Amino acid sequence: MPQLRYFTAGESHGQCLIGVLDGFPAGLKIDPDAINRDLARRQKGYGRGGRMKIEADQAEILSGMRLGETIGSPIALMVKNRDFKINELPPVTKPRPGHADLAGVIKYDRQDARDILERSSARETTVRVAIGAVCKLLLAEVGVEIVGHIVSLGAVQARTDGLTFQEIRQRSEASEVRCVDPEAEKKMIEAVDAAKAQGDTLGGVFEIIATGCPVGLGSHVQWDRKLDANIARALMSIQAIKGVETGLGFEAARRFGSQVHDEILPGQEGVLSRASNNAGGFEGGMTNGQPVVVRAAMKPLSTLMKPMRSVDIQTKEEVKATVERSDVCATPAAAVIGEAVVAFELAKAVLDKFGGDSIRELKRNVASYREACKRW
Repeated sequence: MPQLRYFTAGESHGQCLIGVLDGFPAGLKIDPDAINRDLARRQKGYGRGGRMKIEADQAEILSGMRLGETIGSPIALMVKNRDFKINELPPVTKPRPGHADLAGVIKYDRQDARDILERSSARETTVRVAIGAVCKLLLAEVGVEIVGHIVSLGAVQARTDGLTFQEIRQRSEASEVRCVDPEAEKKMIEAVDAAKAQGDTLGGVFEIIATGCPVGLGSHVQWDRKLDANIARALMSIQAIKGVETGLGFEAARRFGSQVHDEILPGQEGVLSRASNNAGGFEGGMTNGQPVVVRAAMKPLSTLMKPMRSVDIQTKEEVKATVERSDVCATPAAAVIGEAVVAFELAKAVLDKFGGDSIRELKRNVASYREACKRW
């Protein structure tokens, strides 16, 4: 059975960005506005740069649909760049510490780091968000919902205890920094302003929560079928992400086992329940029926208005690194990208387990399995 997969193409200042989503079932109604809403969410966030005022991202569906429904063939998505001027831009010979510039020019034997930064730019994630939006529509058909929000920005920590999934969604959408804690939000905005005033940048940590995942997505039998590992890889593939954790994550290593593992309790209608969700919804590489909870740490962006020391790759002299138009902080946008890549991995895991060449077949399979799980 074909696996769900995708590819992207395009450069930051090229004509457009292209995404191809292959292995998607037929019969799903797709409203382009649902995709464009997520593209707009990606462009928001306190600390974004000037390009967000230029681009108003809109996705065009080029294939894989007829009369508003998927037809089972590859779905091609295109987002045009209004800021198309790749051949007019000056060469870049002063690589930025922390960016792909230097390693890229050495690997690909280029004399101009623009040949590297145009593809390594986080602009590539635009089309990944579009692909993720399509996957969210599939997941919604089988009762899975996803939200991303900020748990820390710089040194500022948000308090999220006791909030429901819907409260997190509503509060984060209303926040300029996608934070559910109003007091922390104010301090985060102040931290972004302070970084901007110093010509610096700021990173943070975002959390992705997915509810409604059935037990048993993923598998323990092979390393590449472990769903938590695949999600970790997907999050690490987002530009500037330096760390990923599930559930308690690294905190679990500082506690005793009795303080970490989620006790199993009797539930309603014969369905077993848990006393906690420290595992973040995963055991043995598989979903265990609890909400999936994963976090990713984003480093401060590597383009600084007060540039760091570097070396000109042509003259070999010490210089200040190149300054490209950039953001002060993009972590709120990264949370939306995180939703997208997690949505793809969950959609792939759902299709791997339940199959179905059409949405109706998939929904029947999932419903039957959920009913069978009640005997436990």
